[in-house]
Amino acid sequence: MSSRNTVLRSLHDVGLAAWFGGSLAGAVAVNGAAADLPDPTRRLKTANTGWARWTPVNAAAIAAHLIGGAGILSANRTRVGTQAGVKASTVSKLALTAAALGTTAYSGVLGSRLRKAEGVPVEGATDPAPVTPPGVAATQKQLDVCQWVIPALTAGMLVLTAVHGEQQRPGQQLAGVLGAPGRWLRAAA
Repeated sequence: MSSRNTVLRSLHDVGLAAWFGGSLAGAVAVNGAAADLPDPTRRLKTANTGWARWTPVNAAAIAAHLIGGAGILSANRTRVGTQAGVKASTVSKLALTAAALGTTAYSGVLGSRLRKAEGVPVEGATDPAPVTPPGVAATQKQLDVCQWVIPALTAGMLVLTAVHGEQQRPGQQLAGVLGAPGRWLRAAA
């Protein structure tokens, strides 16, 4: 049996990189460019069009990340259970992944609400104008938070991916596995 998981790692890492990068680029570039339009009634449509083009790519990136992550987790299940620190970093990464998935899905819901409001004057995709209807303004404010939470959560996932890479160094594995039985014995005493 091969100890290499190149395809799974590539799906995991490329998917996560696209999720992170696309979310950050959308918040900065798509929403930022829409705010620069001189006609405030065209700003939502412009941002929504950009996000609609990105959504299928983002969905594929997230799917690739999840498939790769599930495969890597399955391949490393013994190490997760026996090596000190791996379970904690894995659980943390799973929690961040769940939060990022939830926030991404909720952003999609908010975005679909804003698609129905196209033509309403706004300062930017996530910035209401003084004349923006209150319901639209509230949706924009929620989306403004989400657009920064997603890159923050996915950046945390990237950091934990780096931690997992470090935990796979031979010296880390040996120390982690040999250290676990000693901790178990101390806990049982």
